[in-house]
Amino acid sequence: MIQEVAPEIVDIYNIREDENEEQQVKTGRLHESRILGIMLKFYFEGKKKVTTRDVEFEYKKYFKEIARSTISTYLNMLKSENTLYKERDGRVVFYILSEKPPDNLSSFWFTRLFCIDPVYFERAIYFASLYSIADKIVFDYETNEEKDKISFNFKYLVGIITLYILKNRATKCLTCQFGKPSRYQYLKETLDLSIKDRADVLSDDLLNELSKKFSEIPTFGGVNIKEEKNEKKMINTLLEFSSKYKKDIEFQTMVLGRRLDIKRPQEVDMKGNALNSKEEKVLE
Repeated sequence: MIQEVAPEIVDIYNIREDENEEQQVKTGRLHESRILGIMLKFYFEGKKKVTTRDVEFEYKKYFKEIARSTISTYLNMLKSENTLYKERDGRVVFYILSEKPPDNLSSFWFTRLFCIDPVYFERAIYFASLYSIADKIVFDYETNEEKDKISFNFKYLVGIITLYILKNRATKCLTCQFGKPSRYQYLKETLDLSIKDRADVLSDDLLNELSKKFSEIPTFGGVNIKEEKNEKKMINTLLEFSSKYKKDIEFQTMVLGRRLDIKRPQEVDMKGNALNSKEEKVLE
């Protein structure tokens, strides 16, 4: 989806660089933060009871793989700190968050405990799945308008939401005690440019809805989209936006096309100049 929506970020959108991991210091708190981030992801998916195996499977999706015994050690440490508690069902042990994750907490304090990589990427994956079945979603939508156009607009809005999700994630990583600020600042600035190119002539009301409600996780004021009633309402809202703002989106895509046409010759020229400068050095 990123390749189609914003190919200029395809090589960088999933950057993750934690200083402590590279330096191999204070990794205990780093592992705890990541495990709590995975617990948060499960929580928003409605899965409140989690096994060591569940955490192990998710951990290696987002971070460098560690042994199950290491994960078990940190889960038990979090249990001893009363951050988690245990329940048994026969031989199976479940870990559960002792308290509901706080709402509207400053991202600085929140990321002192929780790694938000898993939950933001899970939300991005969810919207990528909507993007892939846009035609089917629109087919079931009652409208007198051309369905191909509504489908295009729906995908366009979902693409912008996904860029906002990645930006929101990078913004939080800037406040993380483990993150490398220069890398996440670069990522945020690049995403800002990608969003500007694709959204700067769209309505402020529309962008507020996309960026604050659908692109944010519940902890920071966003909608819990995995709740069935919220999911249906959100999809219907996006379909309505696809019709209501069709002229705005049409104008925006025309502007984007012109910008891309202007940028392409510049990129070729920059590459050519860089090549010539190298050739000159060789000749010298």
